[in-house]
Amino acid sequence: MVSVSRSRTGSSLGAPARLGHLYDYLLAHARDGALSAGFLLETLLRALGPVWPTRLVLDGVALGDCWRHPAARAATPDDPTDGYVPFHKLTQWLAYSLLEPLEDAGLAVTGLDELTGLPEYRNGGLMLDLGVLVPLDAGFLQRRHAVDDEAVVEWRALTVIALDRIATVVRTELGVTREAFPLARVLEGGTWSAGRRLARDKRPDGSPPIAVVSDGTVF
Repeated sequence: MVSVSRSRTGSSLGAPARLGHLYDYLLAHARDGALSAGFLLETLLRALGPVWPTRLVLDGVALGDCWRHPAARAATPDDPTDGYVPFHKLTQWLAYSLLEPLEDAGLAVTGLDELTGLPEYRNGGLMLDLGVLVPLDAGFLQRRHAVDDEAVVEWRALTVIALDRIATVVRTELGVTREAFPLARVLEGGTWSAGRRLARDKRPDGSPPIAVVSDGTVF
């Protein structure tokens, strides 16, 4: 886990890896009151990685919300990441959730498009309910799927791509720039809310159109 036990001046703040020291660690690595979204995500992945169940492991590191898909195979046969598709949905969600608290504390997070859209059942369910994504297998929506099923990994990856394209269309319609209207705004006030509302309209219990067997550490 990431050690966040020392301040910018090097003084000890307590035991390493305590969640309460996250701000101190980020502050120590900020430049002119700002840090990149990529660094924020990297910090969270390193610090919180051990809390996730062990699934795929690379060089002794548990990868968390990362799965294999044959379409992701690299051109280099000996690439150790061959076929891996990283999502890290919950960790990215936490990164998005920290934007306002960090800003209130005086730290600006830049480069928000270093984060991806969240490939979960509300955003992904919206794509299926609207027909943006259409399963090739007619029985896909009638079966329950494991989170590492090839079709589920593909659905989630396509959701990330679709969210990027939706963001581009929304910015064009509103006449705003990427900087003024980052993907985070498209997600929070748009696709996630729309996915939840459409699910309620289509199904009495508001459930997503796809049933994924999950232990709560992915979705």
